[in-house]
Amino acid sequence: MNILVTTRIALRALAKNKMRAALTVLGIVIGIAAVTTMVSIGQSAGKLFQGVVESLGTNVLIVFQGSHSVNGVRKSGAATLSSSDAEAIGEECPAVLAASPVVWTQAHVIVGNVNWSPDETRGVGADYLIVRNWQLRRGDFFSKQEITSAAKLCVIGQTLVAKLFQTTNPIGKEIRVKNIPFRVVGVLEAKGANMVGQDQDNVLLMPYTTVQKRLRGSRFNTVGAIMVSARTADQMNQAAFEVDQLLYERHRIPPGEDPDFVIRNSKEFAKLLGTITGTMTLLLAAIAAISLLVGGIGIMNIMLVSVTERTREIGIRMAVGARGKDILRQFLVESVILSLIGGAVGVALGVSASIGLTKVINAFSGGSEWPVVISLPAAGIAMLFAGAVGVFFGYYPARRASRLDPIEALRYE
Repeated sequence: MNILVTTRIALRALAKNKMRAALTVLGIVIGIAAVTTMVSIGQSAGKLFQGVVESLGTNVLIVFQGSHSVNGVRKSGAATLSSSDAEAIGEECPAVLAASPVVWTQAHVIVGNVNWSPDETRGVGADYLIVRNWQLRRGDFFSKQEITSAAKLCVIGQTLVAKLFQTTNPIGKEIRVKNIPFRVVGVLEAKGANMVGQDQDNVLLMPYTTVQKRLRGSRFNTVGAIMVSARTADQMNQAAFEVDQLLYERHRIPPGEDPDFVIRNSKEFAKLLGTITGTMTLLLAAIAAISLLVGGIGIMNIMLVSVTERTREIGIRMAVGARGKDILRQFLVESVILSLIGGAVGVALGVSASIGLTKVINAFSGGSEWPVVISLPAAGIAMLFAGAVGVFFGYYPARRASRLDPIEALRYE
């Protein structure tokens, strides 16, 4: 008896009791749908986190102020970084593409009778957009000469354009920051909200020298941080090493002393997020896979009942020439068909649930848009797993059926 004939017989046998077959595959449907959904949502979160890291810039290192020693005692929060450090990093580190000092402040922006407070007001260097991989929608950025002269210029994000100028072109217009007039010379491309819902376009950029001298009234050239971009992703570690060695030398840190700066690597941050999301995805998939086990046990129970109900039918088949392996094959095919039907329905429900859950998350998150990710490999593996469940849990009932004694089976009532 070939496989096609066996399949037709199995389908006819299952069609005799459609309700029981449907209830049998319900556990498989739920398990496959849960696994597909959880893996897709986990991969969606991973893709979102990757986008958040990429929004920081291209191959970014961030150098923060550290601590310094006073009479042998470590003091934290010291102003240890300077704009000249940023210039030296950009000029003397071969693996570094660009570097920009960053100075933070807070201020209200006034245009006419509109008063608005940006989420971030930053003083930056001429290469800041290169480091952040951020484009201008219109206008220009600050030149090195304008930074040196502490020019009263600014570049604004899309949120400030909408709040302060509506549909008017802001280039060349004047805004007031702490009662100091600034001329808008550029508008940034939109970046949207980050992972925690903060609007990255609600930003005001100015020359760091302008923030230091005109807004903060400082005569020192210290900066809050230095953002550094490596030339390639493969040169991140080399760039970090070169920056570390250069700052050790410039800050005259004795051998064995802790540095007065801290270097953070966006690549390491991305790797950490990837590990977290990957672990959570596997954990969720493992929990969801438990229902597959339950569904498999359900298939085994129903197949055992089916063997008992069809004992006389099995005896008749054997009496007319069916061999034990033919009976084994028939019941195995029935079990696998049930599992694959449940797997197909489960994958369809899982894909629909993934899309629906992503839309619900986006509706209530208020942050970055979660991408819709359909994990086709996960769906394929789930289908193979469903078939394996059918074989594994269907083998015992099928083997039991194939070992029935034909005479005893014919006598069975």
